[in-house]
Amino acid sequence: MLRRILYFIWVTIISFLIAYGVKSGNFAAFLDSIENRTFDIKQRVLVKSGLRNPNKDIVIVAIDDASYEYILDNYGEWPLRRDIYAKIVDYIEQQHPKSIAFDLMFVKSIKSEKSADNKLSALFKKYDNVYTAMNLDDQPIDLRFPPVLPENLQISVNDTYNQTYDYLEYSNCRTILEDILDSTSNIGMVNVSRADDGVLRKMPLFLKYKYSFYPQLGLLVGLDYLGLRNNMRFTVLKDGRIKLDKTNKMFHAQYDGGVYLNWYGPAGTFKNIPIYKLLKVIDGKEQADIDFKGKVVYFGATAASLFDIKTVPVDKVYPGVEVQATYVNNIIDDSLIQPVPEYVNLIFAILLAIITIFFVIRMPSIFVAIGSSLTMYTLYIIFTYGMMSGMWGGYYWVKIVYPLTLAFFAFIATVVIKYLTISKDFDRQYQLATTDGLTELYNHRYFQEQMQMAVENARRYNADFSLIIIDIDFFKNFNDNYGHQAGDAVLRQVASTLKANVRITDIVCRYGGEEMSIILPNTPYDIAVSIANKLCRIVAEMPFDLNNGKEGRVTISLGVSAFGEQDGKTPEELVSAADARLYNAKNNGRNRVN
Repeated sequence: MLRRILYFIWVTIISFLIAYGVKSGNFAAFLDSIENRTFDIKQRVLVKSGLRNPNKDIVIVAIDDASYEYILDNYGEWPLRRDIYAKIVDYIEQQHPKSIAFDLMFVKSIKSEKSADNKLSALFKKYDNVYTAMNLDDQPIDLRFPPVLPENLQISVNDTYNQTYDYLEYSNCRTILEDILDSTSNIGMVNVSRADDGVLRKMPLFLKYKYSFYPQLGLLVGLDYLGLRNNMRFTVLKDGRIKLDKTNKMFHAQYDGGVYLNWYGPAGTFKNIPIYKLLKVIDGKEQADIDFKGKVVYFGATAASLFDIKTVPVDKVYPGVEVQATYVNNIIDDSLIQPVPEYVNLIFAILLAIITIFFVIRMPSIFVAIGSSLTMYTLYIIFTYGMMSGMWGGYYWVKIVYPLTLAFFAFIATVVIKYLTISKDFDRQYQLATTDGLTELYNHRYFQEQMQMAVENARRYNADFSLIIIDIDFFKNFNDNYGHQAGDAVLRQVASTLKANVRITDIVCRYGGEEMSIILPNTPYDIAVSIANKLCRIVAEMPFDLNNGKEGRVTISLGVSAFGEQDGKTPEELVSAADARLYNAKNNGRNRVN
């Protein structure tokens, strides 16, 4: 149990160190890009599932390709004269729409059409539900001196926790017609927030210019639909969320003040009415048959030739006006995506890593562990889809890449540690099974195995090998005189001496009792006899520590046999021959080789 706990601790530490290294290195940007791709995939799958539909009260009056052609053919120029827009708005207002918003910027007065500009400006004085767009930028001061904007365009942002939103700050502004600026506060910015890969996934709530905050156009229109337009005071909370004061409206904004959009479908998802149809109505060419009552009406370009095209998670070619419509729809139905706090992603990552470690440690087969882990990862991915789908009362973005990356590292680290440990355990068990505990020489069982292998090798390759059997002379008398502890000490020291004075390839074993043996691969008989004589001499000249402060001396007798016709070609024959020669050495006075 303790070892398993240490497994968990050790593997978790390693996994977190690796994951931290990945997250803090250059590879982090790559993982972030993959995480963004998982967001896009989830959005596309949810769109295809048909779980969410756009609000039918949002209508787009589109300057599409057909309308662009109609305008050139019937009005002779683009952009369309601004008094024409005024006529269209007057027509729509007769049906009492909720609001009308222009995702168009009426910049610079057309000198030859000053009266047309005046009619458009008068429109914003006449109706309090008409909105238009403006854009902040960072153009240099030598191109355009940064203008001063009317104070009534500003909103109040109580930044209690000093989140300065530097990412939202712009140094310049391209203003729209001065008469419009003086006529209304229904002016919102249309700057967008693209990710590094060029995909637009979120929009800012507001932007910063000359130390003041200005709202996004979609935010104004959305709050107007909810009846909250007159309250434009926001408070930044400790966790980064932004609250609309005196309401329960909460925005889960990021460090750059952006909110993630929840998409309803590809381009054309919202109801589109080509503007040429309305132009035909006001020109008296067709009868009206379009219902705008209670609608949010957005004017914007959808023709690719007019260059207001974005790439979004659900489509590569998506008109900017439909981005605005999506933004408004999200605010209306409170469906903006909420990225969960990083500590929640961390908790999921830890859980995945721990369960992965458990699978690897407890499963009997690595393949079963892989299958179980992959099943768990699949269920986790499905869970993240469910979190984004709104089935639990909110639209949450739970990360996939970092938790699975940590789980993967945990899997690899656990496999490595587990199988290294098993290998060490196996080596240890094998050592215990093949080694004599007292002398630390190989035991008799190992001797038998190696003798068989040596014989087979000699037969196959016609190789030499020899065997030496050793016996400590008068060892029984030594034990009687000095005690068994002294005898054990002598056995250990004789064994150590034998190992120290043969080759690393020679195999020294305890044969039984005070007898030992040495298998000498690739060694003919005469060389083996020479080695035996050397060992005999070294032992005889060596004093032995008896573990009681005294020293003693012993001698050994040795019998040598060699693979071949004379001594035999089986382990039994070779042992018998060496044993017989050992017997002769003992009978001839001991302390000698035979």
